[in-house]
Amino acid sequence: MKPTLQPGITHTHTFRVSTAKTVPALYPEAASFQAMPAVFATGYFTGLLEWACVELLAPYLDEGEGSLGTMVNFTHDAATPPGLTVTVETRCTKVEGRSVEFEVSAHDGVDRIGGGFHRRAVVRWDRFVPRVAAKLEQARAAGLVTE
Repeated sequence: MKPTLQPGITHTHTFRVSTAKTVPALYPEAASFQAMPAVFATGYFTGLLEWACVELLAPYLDEGEGSLGTMVNFTHDAATPPGLTVTVETRCTKVEGRSVEFEVSAHDGVDRIGGGFHRRAVVRWDRFVPRVAAKLEQARAAGLVTE
C-alpha cells in the first residue's frame, strides 16, 4: 500500500439502478423477496457502497494487492426505483496499518438514500488466495461442501 493513502482523500462513484438490482432480483429463490416492490435492494446498495470504497483505494494499492471488506455499518433510508442514478461520496477517515476506514453517503438525485461507515483490509492476493483454497479443501474433506 502506498504511503500517499491518507485520511481526507475522497472519491465519487455513480451507478444507474437497473431492475436487475432490485429486491426481487436479490435472491430469486426467496418467495418473500419476489413479493416485494422492485426498488434498489439493500444487499446491492451495500455492495455499491463497498465498490465506491474499493475504487477510492485502487490508486493506492501496490501490484498484487487488493482489499476485503471487514465491517459495514450502513443505513438504507429511502427507496430508489430503477432508472435513477445513485451518487456515492466516499471519504477515507483512517489508515491504520493495513486497515482503512471510510465514511460514505449516497443520494439518488431526489433523496439522500443512506450511508455510514466501512472498513477494508488491504491484502496480498498471493497470500490470501491459497488460504481460501486450503479452507475449501478442509471443508471438502469434512464433507461440508455440496457442489
